[in-house]
Amino acid sequence: MKAYQLASAAGIDGLRLVDRPRLPLAANDVRVAIGAAALNFRDQMFADGNYGVPAGNIVVPLSDGAGEVVEIGGAVTRVKVGDHVMPGFWPKWVDGDIAPDKVAGAFGAQFDGTLAEELVTDEQALTITPAGLSMVEAATIPCAGVTAWNALFVRGNLKPGATVLLLGTGGVSVWALQLAHAAGLRPIITSSSDAKLAQARALGAVETINYATHPEWQDEVTRLTDGRGVDLVVEVGGKGTMPRSVAATRLGGTVIVVGARAGVQEGGVDPGALIGGAKTLAGIMVGSRAMQEDLVRFIEATGIRPVIDRRFAFTDALDAYRHLQTGAFGKVVIDVTG
Repeated sequence: MKAYQLASAAGIDGLRLVDRPRLPLAANDVRVAIGAAALNFRDQMFADGNYGVPAGNIVVPLSDGAGEVVEIGGAVTRVKVGDHVMPGFWPKWVDGDIAPDKVAGAFGAQFDGTLAEELVTDEQALTITPAGLSMVEAATIPCAGVTAWNALFVRGNLKPGATVLLLGTGGVSVWALQLAHAAGLRPIITSSSDAKLAQARALGAVETINYATHPEWQDEVTRLTDGRGVDLVVEVGGKGTMPRSVAATRLGGTVIVVGARAGVQEGGVDPGALIGGAKTLAGIMVGSRAMQEDLVRFIEATGIRPVIDRRFAFTDALDAYRHLQTGAFGKVVIDVTG
């Protein structure tokens, strides 16, 4: 079996294509022939050594993928040979509230991930892909899609008509834009590219803000919402964005932190801005298999098709990592069969 290996903190140039023996199946294991795998910013963080994994820890990278079940263990009941499936980000978080044992390890960091011809995992980690989606499209769901779903509708608990601010046009933000539009929310999105903002409007953004033109973009958000602010911000952890996100949020609103793109920030949010505005600042860690299954049903009901910025052949995986660094609109996907 061909697979890529990467050591934490080795940088993306440490990516290596190797031959690995096929793993045997335990009673509850499933062998999935991976059709496609998708990149997330966390995969760059792992390569850079900024993901909380000891330097030198070697795994098959990437958490996201989709494939076909080709073999099952003797006790497997949730899936059958021929099913198209995708792993959950946290293989042990099936449902219920988050807990330490449920998020003790993730694919592509603590466990071998999806940048390989095969993935062997417990049946509880798998979800059937949405009907009508290709494997390339389904591969974008487990991290970015579920994170956006959790931020908007689980932790965020938004209802139709609510206004949401999305920062940038990466995987989570574009997924959140599509979900928000389909659910009757009012999405506002930022970018430094007018071309990307035009793409965002085509996907349903009701307002767009070029933060290069409007560096004090929180003031523009306030203006566009008639002085009220947004109900919720999906905060991706860009450089210096947190105080602005809090300022852009309405009285009693919420900022959901989904990432740390700029790493640890100097300074921070003024507690008075939270207390005086009765605002909530909350972090989420992707989501459970149950959330992923809810998202699958929503995709099937609404006909959403994930936005693929660019797809790469399996042999060009390093180029896919490099493209991610350029600032993709939507998702970067590796076609494992190509």
